[in-house]
Amino acid sequence: MTWEGENSLPSDAKLILKRSKLNVSILLRESDTTTKYDLFQRLNTGGSQASDQEVRNCILVMLRPDMYHWLRKLSDHAGFQETISISDRLIKESYDLELALRFIIFHSIDTDQLGSVGDVGVFLSEKMREMATSKKVDLDAIGKNFDSTFKLLSETLADFSFKRWDERKDRFMGSFNISQYEVVACGIGYNISQGRTPTDIESKVRGLWSNPEYTDWTGSGMTAARRLPRLVPLGRRVFSI
Repeated sequence: MTWEGENSLPSDAKLILKRSKLNVSILLRESDTTTKYDLFQRLNTGGSQASDQEVRNCILVMLRPDMYHWLRKLSDHAGFQETISISDRLIKESYDLELALRFIIFHSIDTDQLGSVGDVGVFLSEKMREMATSKKVDLDAIGKNFDSTFKLLSETLADFSFKRWDERKDRFMGSFNISQYEVVACGIGYNISQGRTPTDIESKVRGLWSNPEYTDWTGSGMTAARRLPRLVPLGRRVFSI
């Protein structure tokens, strides 16, 4: 390669390029889906402007397009959109799809697996991949459970479903609360999947904010890896009757 003419690079830039190493990954047309998945993740682990869920969306399209469209349809559910009540910016970043995915995974997860969550983003990606490559996952059944859960919440609490209850002011306040979502949505979803329809939902949601088992494991600084093993089982118990 030669560097000549008016548009030639400066000497220092030429030197940098000559001394640089270029890593090349070759992806063949016949490469299997797992290889494509792994390469895509590696290419999007630094400097990418895409959100975690936007990357997952692309991976899911590669692994199983019909499941991606199914997840997208769930996230558009009117009751779901009403209850999560998140900003347009978060919707643009596909956070609503991430919340739908969190429900799908955590409402039915074996509690023994909660201790291995670690980085919740990585955990969600791996569980999504397992679902996409499994022939045993019943998407129709999960979809019906999702529909029943968020219809029930939209009819009882609407856009207060995942907002903090302020006992002193006697009202729900603030914006969407992920910890409350993990307890309320996943707890109700689990019980519906077991054939039980929770009652007195509003009073139970209010009661969370005076329950030390909830308040001790929520708030700033509490990671998902620490709170999920406590909150998911709590939600299942609270909404079991």
